[in-house]
Amino acid sequence: MSLFRCPVCAAPLERGEHACRCENGHSYDIAREGYTYLLPPNQKHSAAPGDDKGMAAARRDFLSKGYYSPLLNTLCCQILSHSGDSPAILDAGCGEGYYTAGIYQAMRAAGKAPRMAGTDISKVILRAAAKREKGVEFAVASSYHLPLADESVDILLDCFSPLALEEFRRVLKPDGTFLYVVPAADHLWEMKQVLYDRPYPNEEKETPYEGFSYEAIVPVDTVITLTSQADIHALFQMTPYYWKTPKAGAERLAALDRLTTRISFRVHIFRKLW
Repeated sequence: MSLFRCPVCAAPLERGEHACRCENGHSYDIAREGYTYLLPPNQKHSAAPGDDKGMAAARRDFLSKGYYSPLLNTLCCQILSHSGDSPAILDAGCGEGYYTAGIYQAMRAAGKAPRMAGTDISKVILRAAAKREKGVEFAVASSYHLPLADESVDILLDCFSPLALEEFRRVLKPDGTFLYVVPAADHLWEMKQVLYDRPYPNEEKETPYEGFSYEAIVPVDTVITLTSQADIHALFQMTPYYWKTPKAGAERLAALDRLTTRISFRVHIFRKLW
């Protein structure tokens, strides 16, 4: 049985070799890469929502080189410590699956038997995710309309993705764990100094959310060195700065073949109260 529910009638989905089907006759093909399309037309806001091919390739190429492995290792440690032997885990807005696959593999290596799913609104980027790890169920879906049953998830991860709190509360079990990853104040500071004449730090705040209790804020801080323009451009392309940087700043960054910059994240950990 799939972790996913039918997006039309909310009935359980049975995952077959080529399609997922519910008892009411709704059927969803499983793509060649292994993901399922569970985004109804009325939940699409464009012809091809989410990250495009260029951003998907940038994320795949950059993350595959391990530059953000300190964050992945922290997430693995935290999720292992908050999980039982066979937890249901959802990565909402999973992108190309770097963290999803890494967490799944760490769980299996620790002797656990997770049921794990990843969702993203971009069909393009989910192709890469589904190719990366066959042990995880992936589906094209909106975080604001998750195709999962009420109180069906033990652990939910949101890594730089939209904060769909109402849906997260709905699908998490009571006492379930919610991990919310955001950039810290000085994340990519040295890159921003190249891009902008007057860069400013990211806002950092501790925000309580209804229905959740704060468990911890775990910092991840280190320095990385990129040694090729290809890696520098891939990092740039997977950030929001790619779309809003003045031409002069982008040209300064394009002239570099080496960049040392801080990476800094905060993992906000919550427990669902009811």
